[in-house]
Amino acid sequence: MKPLIHKEIGERWKTLPLMEQLGNIGSEVSRASKWATKDEKIFQNAVDRALELFDLTLADERWKGRRNEIARAREVFVDAVLGGKEYKSTFEGINKYFL
Repeated sequence: MKPLIHKEIGERWKTLPLMEQLGNIGSEVSRASKWATKDEKIFQNAVDRALELFDLTLADERWKGRRNEIARAREVFVDAVLGGKEYKSTFEGINKYFL
């Protein structure tokens, strides 16, 4: 795994409940959505942070029974980032998931 963008999170992430982890991911997904057509650097930073948080959540052993759902949400987010080429995913759709 590459160095953490969220350096302050590391071990603390494993103590957060799933809803709080997903809330943090949702914030980055929303930020990426907002900046997708406005500022490439801010957009890319939000995408990178969201993916890191998805990966930290997937690595959390407490959610091994939810990994398929979390991995699918990550996959849909990546599809939206890439323009919905594979599944026709949109930021609007993935944002609704996190509300």
